[in-house]
Amino acid sequence: MKRVVLAHPSPDLYGSDRMLLESVRALTGHAEVVVTVPAEGPLCDRLRDAGAEVVVLDVPVLRKAFLSPAGLIRLAALLATRMPAMVAFLRRRRPDVLYVNTLTLPWWAAAGRLAGLARVVCHVHEAEDQLPPPMRRALSLPTRLAHLTIANSASCHARIVADGAPRARTATVHNAVAPPASTPLARAPRGALVMVGRLSPRKGSDVAVRAAALLARRGREVSLVVVGDVFPGYEWFERELRAQAGPNVTFAGFSDCVDQHLAEADIVLVPSHGESFGLVAVEGMMAGRPVVACDVQGLNEIIAHGETGLLVPPKDEAALADAVETLLNDWALAQTIATKGQSEALSRYSLARYQEEVRTAIFGNLPRG
Repeated sequence: MKRVVLAHPSPDLYGSDRMLLESVRALTGHAEVVVTVPAEGPLCDRLRDAGAEVVVLDVPVLRKAFLSPAGLIRLAALLATRMPAMVAFLRRRRPDVLYVNTLTLPWWAAAGRLAGLARVVCHVHEAEDQLPPPMRRALSLPTRLAHLTIANSASCHARIVADGAPRARTATVHNAVAPPASTPLARAPRGALVMVGRLSPRKGSDVAVRAAALLARRGREVSLVVVGDVFPGYEWFERELRAQAGPNVTFAGFSDCVDQHLAEADIVLVPSHGESFGLVAVEGMMAGRPVVACDVQGLNEIIAHGETGLLVPPKDEAALADAVETLLNDWALAQTIATKGQSEALSRYSLARYQEEVRTAIFGNLPRG
């Protein structure tokens, strides 16, 4: 049986973490699967339940904290001690494929090459339009080292090719999610809004909070539930959010199952400034809820404005509030959008399709055995 080692940067259960879990489910039964993560966390038990061996390896993850002169020196010192251990691990395990999930672990692709592996696959979940070109090209290094790079959307594919990924060694596999347990959309809206995701500037959590405050000032009886927590080091952002939030905002913290939050909502908000795909938008659509999202990258690839959701300019709380009011004022339109969105999401983003495409991409033309 083939052996696949999957390197992943997080033990959490957010977007790329959940897609890693689905990639593992696509492979177990077809290969011996080993997953490396930097620490224990909620993802690990899910991986073991799916049939994978989990190995905790203390490998640095590329974060903004390293993108300074002092940070780069610290990172170089860490890699000087960790890279030999990574190469030795791969030589011991001798996988047929090394699968590196996200661009935040570029050293794993290098370790795979140094270990002499026959196939290194990089799965990209980022489309960093807002970074300076030199930094984007540096971040794309794993795509040049990999034998194959998988992009999670057409937007992501275009970005990584523009940043240097060899087009002939790239493929697009759109993300997928399991349909949430959904309930019919209420005939009379209660003004219940939900946003699910990391508390971060990129995800637009602050825009959602300000939009909720603006709607309250307009006399709208709306409530916003924010589901998610922060990366370590971003606690300052959560403090700022809580200071901005009015009494109509509830911070629910992290949840590894958002079905209930979606079921209790009238409208799902996805105000990300940049998103290579947008799992929460698909989850909201599958749950039969109208989605209001920003008109960026992967989100406008998922949503057809006015048909399967509403799109608004990024970083614009007034536009976000206006879109919410449009739906609340015309609930028949909201129900039509929700129904069309649900049908579209179920047909395009099934797990069966994702798993088959990932399996084909990872194994490529490896001989069967």
